[in-house]
Amino acid sequence: CGNQKCATLSMCPLDSGEKIHVAALILARGGSKGIPLKNIKVLAGVPLIGWVLRAAVDSKQFDSVWVSTDHDNIEKVAKAWGAQVHRRSPEVSKDSSSSLDTIQEFARLNPEVNVICHIQATSPCLHPFHLKEALELITNQDFTSVFAVARQHHFRWQEVKKGGSVATKPLNLDPSNRPRRQDWDGELCENGSFYIHTRVTIEKGLQGGKWAYYEMLPEYSVDIDVDIDWPVAEQRVLRFGYFGLEKPEAVRLLLCNVSGCLTDGRVLISVSGEEMVSVNTRDTTGIRMLQGEGVEVILISSSEDLTKALADKLSQRTGCEVRQLGKDIQSETKAMMDDRDLGWKEVAYMGNDAPDVDCLNLAGLSAVPRDAPVVAINAAKYSCHNVAGLGAVREFSELILLLKKKAKSQMEQDRIHRDTF
Repeated sequence: CGNQKCATLSMCPLDSGEKIHVAALILARGGSKGIPLKNIKVLAGVPLIGWVLRAAVDSKQFDSVWVSTDHDNIEKVAKAWGAQVHRRSPEVSKDSSSSLDTIQEFARLNPEVNVICHIQATSPCLHPFHLKEALELITNQDFTSVFAVARQHHFRWQEVKKGGSVATKPLNLDPSNRPRRQDWDGELCENGSFYIHTRVTIEKGLQGGKWAYYEMLPEYSVDIDVDIDWPVAEQRVLRFGYFGLEKPEAVRLLLCNVSGCLTDGRVLISVSGEEMVSVNTRDTTGIRMLQGEGVEVILISSSEDLTKALADKLSQRTGCEVRQLGKDIQSETKAMMDDRDLGWKEVAYMGNDAPDVDCLNLAGLSAVPRDAPVVAINAAKYSCHNVAGLGAVREFSELILLLKKKAKSQMEQDRIHRDTF
């Protein structure tokens, strides 16, 4: 290697001119003790591991993206989100196995890999730019190990064991001269988002080499270990998570299935032959919230699911047009979009079964109720916590409004940057 510092450490990943193979590796064992199958539990509509896989794939910094697992269900989710799978051996799948054991096994089985970016599945607010900037410290500045940190402003004290008579001592402050937060830079602490190492560093057990840290802002530093972290993480992800390469678009039209989304799919038939469906007021309130923010809502159904009399009554109740569609849902949906001069990015779609898959894939934002079949769940961008007819439409409505607000904020920020610079 031509770099003097790198040569001194004997850690340079490659000889000059050789192409570097950089791999992303997410460790996802099936036997999580804190939260069972935590790595694929749905967080804000996406499997936990899906958040970091989306960031890794969209960063376009990796020659390969891998998930190392010992569990069939995790393997299926990983492949669905664009990852290759390293099926780890029983020797590195024990409770006592360390992350280093698994990473070293992966390195041995993939000798073409020169740099491994170990990304923690429990860091759902990771963005592609974090990975890009951190990897440049390896590829452009000859560091051999880079890890993510966040700045904290916590005063630390020495622990005293229960029953002990020894007085505690401050570890990072002078109690007689306590600094104000704004006068103290704080401390850099690992946040666990990712660790990047060259192959040689990994083979040496992560000892030695030229280390660097990459600082992430606190709002991106989310780590999930126990169930109590989950609700907090969901709120953080909805505000600061990465939702894809394209900038958020403001949804202008929601197409929502009546049967299996707005209703639970049941049709009640009286003795006299009268048909009835049940609609939850939480869901109709969600529809009105969207309408109040300028989002048109069209309820869609087939004539087999909903009679014309029921469709008219539902339209009166919700203030929405109820459109009965045929078998070619995608073409009829596209016709409605063309009438309004809308593209797929401006359309949200809520479906619940196989006939909806094409629209769920194409829509800028799509969702299914929690009890939808797997074929629909795999096609949707968001899986609701609530089941059909019991708040799923309200939940999706709130997500649409949140992302609409986020898109508006982004456009305003872009305008400020243009005006300023």
